[in-house]
Amino acid sequence: MQDSNRINPVIYIYEKLRSSFGPQGWWPVYSDGGQGYHPDDFSYPRTETQRIEIAFGAILTQQSSWKNVEKALFALMEESLLDLKAIAEIDIEILQKIIRSSGYFRQKSMRLKDFSCFVLENYGNLESLFSLDTENLRKALLSVKGIGKETADSIILYAAKKPKFVVDAYTFRIFERLGLIEKRDYDAVQELFENGMPEDHEPYNEYHALLVELGKRHCRKRPDCRGCPLKEMCLYNKKA
Repeated sequence: MQDSNRINPVIYIYEKLRSSFGPQGWWPVYSDGGQGYHPDDFSYPRTETQRIEIAFGAILTQQSSWKNVEKALFALMEESLLDLKAIAEIDIEILQKIIRSSGYFRQKSMRLKDFSCFVLENYGNLESLFSLDTENLRKALLSVKGIGKETADSIILYAAKKPKFVVDAYTFRIFERLGLIEKRDYDAVQELFENGMPEDHEPYNEYHALLVELGKRHCRKRPDCRGCPLKEMCLYNKKA
């Protein structure tokens, strides 16, 4: 084991979590024969439909649990609606019923439509959109109404397979408790990770998923520090 005092703490935490939890296999994909979670297989997404599934999932998971998002995605699959043109053309009230399980379904139905229309009108398909370099791809996604930094970065990382670190509520909470950040500044925290990691989408992919796993198991709103792999270096635990 490497000494946490001699290496970048961002890398140390990644290695510690991966050795404790193992590969996570995010983002799960089920369309076109996808097997859901796919540990250590970074070939996904393999098709346009799978890229759409991930992009739609990133939009639907805003303010919602993944369990409820999966229900909405399976409902979209059943109706052959993992398709930009189909979403752009479907009646909005019908779409609302289909994705109802995701919560905020009226708002999210419009976001799916806005995103689909944006891609079709400006690029024709996701492959063309994703051919942009990371900076311009991010600018393009952020120009779509309802897509913020976390959603855009999730699409960039998991659907476009480009290195962009996703900062979410788990990231903020964990790194605050570790004492490595002082405020919840998305850009500053993202820079902390991106300066500390190699520019490769695979470790970014794994890191984000590992932080989510840590947040679910231990670093909850009311933390359970028993067995936490980062307990030894956690400022919150030391104070407690």
